[in-house]
Amino acid sequence: MPAAYHRALLLHHPDKQIPNTVNSRPHTHTNGNDAITLIKEAYATLSSPALRAAYDTELASSRGHSGPRPAQLVSLEDFAEKEPDDRGVIHWTYGCRCGGFYVITEQEMEEDKHLVGCGSCSEVVWVGYEIAEEE
Repeated sequence: MPAAYHRALLLHHPDKQIPNTVNSRPHTHTNGNDAITLIKEAYATLSSPALRAAYDTELASSRGHSGPRPAQLVSLEDFAEKEPDDRGVIHWTYGCRCGGFYVITEQEMEEDKHLVGCGSCSEVVWVGYEIAEEE
């Protein structure tokens, strides 16, 4: 992080700016001093565990809790139905690109759960299915 901080400071420092040939002013998108102030504030926030935790909390609350974003939509028809386990639970599996598996159970489908995470990585898929009404 310190190296990135110093690169950003050099990039936005007024003395390091290349003059624009049209109007001979430094070629920046923002005022150089404003950018340096923002970079310094960001570095101070990220360097302090307490300030970073406060920033992360504020950021999470401003974004809302929308949950994980699925990598893809997968139909339940693409899952392989497995034999009931020792407890009699029926489950379906689908292979992840990491080599792990997405697993969804009958109970999870009855609870209307569609977002399923891989057991080996952080990837999430949205499983499409409809609950059949029993007659």
